[in-house]
Amino acid sequence: MSGVPGTGVALTPTLSQRQREQSPLLSVRDLHVHFNVRGEGLFPPKRTLKAVNGVSFDLYPGETLGIVGESGCGKSTLARGILNLVPRTSGQVVWLGRDMNDAKAGDWQQVRKHVQMVFQDPLASLNPRMNIAQIVGEPLRTHHPELPSSEVLERVKAMLVKVGMNESHLYRYPHEFSGGQCQRIGIARALILKPKLIVCDEPVSALDVSIQAQIINLLKDLQQEMQLALVFIAHDLAVVKHVSQRILVMYLGRTMELADKHALYADPKHPYTKALLSAVPLADPRRERGKVVQMLSGDLPSPISPPSGCVFRTRCPHAFDRCAAEIPPLKPVDGHSQAACWLYE
Repeated sequence: MSGVPGTGVALTPTLSQRQREQSPLLSVRDLHVHFNVRGEGLFPPKRTLKAVNGVSFDLYPGETLGIVGESGCGKSTLARGILNLVPRTSGQVVWLGRDMNDAKAGDWQQVRKHVQMVFQDPLASLNPRMNIAQIVGEPLRTHHPELPSSEVLERVKAMLVKVGMNESHLYRYPHEFSGGQCQRIGIARALILKPKLIVCDEPVSALDVSIQAQIINLLKDLQQEMQLALVFIAHDLAVVKHVSQRILVMYLGRTMELADKHALYADPKHPYTKALLSAVPLADPRRERGKVVQMLSGDLPSPISPPSGCVFRTRCPHAFDRCAAEIPPLKPVDGHSQAACWLYE
């Protein structure tokens, strides 16, 4: 495979009945992450940036949940809020049935054996003063200090081979590798503890298209082999469809739509989702020339002063009075989709 498939290609099965019958691996309920922003002037008024504003979802063992939206919609902050890398303002995170709101630092240390993260910038996420053996082995030394150095080294070698690297890379440094190789190293570091969940924060956005495909296929193969659950954050809808079983669409900190991937791409419910999908290029030139692109008017509003009611209403072609007065809840539209839109009342 030399490139990322278009939205007409469906390569990942949807969430199975067996998965749905299991207890969720991760549950997020009404999560808010707000930041105080200092204004200008001698006595600036207090302002709040609402980066994540009431997001909820469940993630099941072995499932991949794709999270998409424009830059600045709160995707990365959501991931960091879930993992307690930034403080949550309110809401609930439940990991394997345990409410993590009252968890102490030591409790999160134990959770992070099972939850790891792959970051957007592959080179910046690696310590330039450490060689690859040290970088990939660091989680083992942190969480399993009882392991002898020889055992750590053998596990590092095996993991590097698993992600497509080799033993000759062990004692080289990050700046000696390409972006795709650095991301493979980051994936090896995330997998060395054999976690249950990997959060991928735009892991291919800084890579060339052909390298994107290699990294995505690597993640899918490793997911199947190691029975991983993935939260895959991206702004490229074609990439998200290729790896995900369900997709959550965010806009200005809120969930606009949460749906099975086949339902979302075949029959999107929310006007924002429809606009995003219409902008995705198609592999078939004839279909590409004939499609109608739904252009959004205006710019993304500021999360410091979001619109009243539905946050998407200022750019929505279907907005009416109720959209400005009330925030639409995320509700089932059919058996496969939920949408936060008054059009379905």
